[in-house]
Amino acid sequence: MPTARELVDAATEVLAAAGVSSPRHDALALAAHAFGVPRLELVMPPPVTADVVAAMAEAVRRRRAREPLQHILGRTTFRWVTLRVVPGVFVPRPETEVVAGAAIEEAQRLAAAGGTPLVVDLCTGSGAIAAAVAQETPARVVAVDASPEAVELTRENTAGLGAHPVRVEAGDVRDPALLGDLDGAVDVVVSNPPYIPPDAVPLEVEVRDHDPDLALYGGGPDGLSLPRAVVEAAARLLRPGGLLVMEHADVQGAGTRALAEAEGRFTDVATERDLTGRDRYLRARRAR
Repeated sequence: MPTARELVDAATEVLAAAGVSSPRHDALALAAHAFGVPRLELVMPPPVTADVVAAMAEAVRRRRAREPLQHILGRTTFRWVTLRVVPGVFVPRPETEVVAGAAIEEAQRLAAAGGTPLVVDLCTGSGAIAAAVAQETPARVVAVDASPEAVELTRENTAGLGAHPVRVEAGDVRDPALLGDLDGAVDVVVSNPPYIPPDAVPLEVEVRDHDPDLALYGGGPDGLSLPRAVVEAAARLLRPGGLLVMEHADVQGAGTRALAEAEGRFTDVATERDLTGRDRYLRARRAR
């Protein structure tokens, strides 16, 4: 029977040969999954059994075929929350954590001034941003997505989080009546909408073959049709002085700023960067 270290070493070699970008990290995560432990410590690992070897072999087979690690594990972490992940719903990305962080900072600032902020997460996907805002602030949170699968998963991922129950709605961001009861009342609109242009098919197999097209492609020749709808919805939903935070591709900074400026009801329009220094999200204030 191989040792735990030998299992991890062998898995690392297989995944590296398959082109997985983080073979050692993924091998350790798959081994922990096979052992049924949250994290595998190779210094004093659990005993290796035939069941563990079989589970590890199946997990490596799936990852070698470039099935997303998160689908195999059934979960992922986003900021301070653990989220369930299922096929057919967009897998949250680490770079989106800075987008969530900007919304969280604004909600915390408003709460410190004595209010109960209202935050709307448009195109919520798995509910990652909504869950993070609910956990880290006392805000009331509303999450919306057009996908029934995403809505169901968001309800699960946000259940029991925060000072207030998260309101989860099915709806299309292009619908001018979406969340009409909140017009002019929202403090923060945050969104990671689909924004990939139609000719920019992702190179990563895990994204191209496993994330749903509905969550990837933004529509129009530049991928900005759905981001434009988010900007328009935010202009309607936000109170004067409210904040819009919207993720975009690193080449869409100028394009998304132009959307906010053309809408006519935003000020302080700026592009903010992620931790790698790449343009990552639009930040704009609803004019007072």
